[in-house]
Amino acid sequence: MASAAAWEGPTAAELKAAGAEAIPGGVRVKGWVIQSHKGPILNAASLQRFEDELQTTHLPEMVFGESFLSLEHTQTSIKFHFNALDALKAWKEEALPPVEVPAAAKWKFRSKPSDQVILDYDYTFTTPYCGSDAVVLNSGTTQTSLDGCGTLCWEDTNDRIDLVALSAKEAILFYDEVILYEDELADNGISFLAVRVRVMPTGWFLLLRFWVDPSVHLKPRFFRKPVNTWITSYN
Repeated sequence: MASAAAWEGPTAAELKAAGAEAIPGGVRVKGWVIQSHKGPILNAASLQRFEDELQTTHLPEMVFGESFLSLEHTQTSIKFHFNALDALKAWKEEALPPVEVPAAAKWKFRSKPSDQVILDYDYTFTTPYCGSDAVVLNSGTTQTSLDGCGTLCWEDTNDRIDLVALSAKEAILFYDEVILYEDELADNGISFLAVRVRVMPTGWFLLLRFWVDPSVHLKPRFFRKPVNTWITSYN
């Protein structure tokens, strides 16, 4: 995929040639409305709402609860949506055992230091989440597969992604990468879930990636004191 730093947005000529229209946070092209939004880390009230809905006090350090990527096909009302809450629901339901690493003992009490919390959850927040599908109703509400009301039927296929087509040089009508949640594993690694999308005149390509590395230890830190003194440390 192209990098966000290298993409400066489509030109008016590129949009016109593709029959596309720029919209707030996205693009409308060939019957698809594709939008993204990047919100802040959950505040205390929103964090409590997530904990109540997920029935756990164990959440990633940085949850971008209002961030999302949405792709809706207007003719069929089919919608694909990627968000942190649904991803964490899948993590909770998966209930993987904890990853055994030397630093794990430090993580036992990080969520509630005053409680004797047993390390019995997957603190890397590994999720099998592949996105949320839904059908948008006339009333503006949606029926989703997570609610048990989705009407979409997924089938196995032998078809593969056309890598040659993806390598073709085309105008990029829209590009974004949205981080849904991130955790530094008590400063002993990193895990994060992010979704990218690239929209071209001939189609769109999406990548949802969960990445975890519990062995990252070398981290330079820089701290500037008011007297213009810089402090650097490596852990």
